[in-house]
Amino acid sequence: MTIAITPFLRNALRLDAFVSGAAALLLIGGASALAPLTGLPAGLLFWSGVVMVPFVAALAVVARRETVPRLVVVDIVALNALWVAASFGLIASGLVEPTALGVAFVVVQALAVALFAVLQAIGTRRAPARA
Repeated sequence: MTIAITPFLRNALRLDAFVSGAAALLLIGGASALAPLTGLPAGLLFWSGVVMVPFVAALAVVARRETVPRLVVVDIVALNALWVAASFGLIASGLVEPTALGVAFVVVQALAVALFAVLQAIGTRRAPARA
């Protein structure tokens, strides 16, 4: 099924693209500076940013479309949900020893991504079907 990209859904996708793009640039360009402050490995920060780049590009492309297969937006919501789960899983795993700032950094970004997923899910549910 194809759905129309409503203004609400378009704005949710654009907001996700903008914030995720800014975060990717921060992580890629600032991994070395962030690592000692957050207690998170610089490599983890850097590669997290790199992984986000194609996702941001996909968000930008989808946000510009008039219609899109519903499954595309469902996949975006699912990827955001996986990012949230992985973020909290990282903190709970004990594989890293983040500082208080590092925990806050991971939790705040995870909550922001969760908000994007919720907004996109609402937008998908409200989007009219198109032939």
